[in-house]
Amino acid sequence: MRPCVFDEVPTVIGHRGLGSGLVAGQRQNTLGSFSAAVRSGARWVEADVRRTGDDTLVVAHDATYPDGTVLTDLSGAETDRRGTLRLRTLLDELPPVVGVNIDLKSSIEDCLRAPAGTTAGLLATEVSDEVGRRPMMVSSFDPGALHLLRQEAPSVPLGLLTWYRFPLEMAVAACAHLDVEVLALQAGSLGAAARGRRGDLRTVERLLSLVHGCARQLLIWCPRTELARFLLAAGTDAVVVDDVPTVLGALAGSV
Repeated sequence: MRPCVFDEVPTVIGHRGLGSGLVAGQRQNTLGSFSAAVRSGARWVEADVRRTGDDTLVVAHDATYPDGTVLTDLSGAETDRRGTLRLRTLLDELPPVVGVNIDLKSSIEDCLRAPAGTTAGLLATEVSDEVGRRPMMVSSFDPGALHLLRQEAPSVPLGLLTWYRFPLEMAVAACAHLDVEVLALQAGSLGAAARGRRGDLRTVERLLSLVHGCARQLLIWCPRTELARFLLAAGTDAVVVDDVPTVLGALAGSV
């Protein structure tokens, strides 16, 4: 059995740094946002990672810039000039005690490349060197990318990401059948339980029982503040949140 990814539960993870979009004046996926999350008390952050045309790994959620320029059409130097953060810079600047959940974004052009040249293949080398230095995990919506990472970087913990209202039955079964440590479930998949009513605690408890029963951990992204408190109190291992200061303040002394 692989060791737990989140050994100090409950764990609060800053989505794209301090939070998605603009939070407290900090824009998502920038060094300022990640640094602010750490100063706010977050011990884990989540970062979206893509590759450029010359195989530089950068921290970016979207495949294109607002002006329509495709990320994979640019070099690392060109994305530098646009203010895009390099993954290597983020890992060098964050304190080693801070965990990083890398959300691997496969490029559509990866279909034309050999495995080693895909986003997952490039990331495997980077994270293999980093995993001994800090807590970390790579999560992805792409099970093929997770499979490649398990082969090329076997010591790196992995998480299966699911999207909004993804069926719970399929998510839990897929997590159990894949060689991953974490089910990273979108909060919208919880249905009525997402409203956090006490009467829905049974639903969350059953979900946790099944995920923990197959020796996995459960991460939920991105619950509202009250739902985050509800989920962590119920025993959820980790939550990825969109406003780190607000959530940590609300959770203080409550879980």
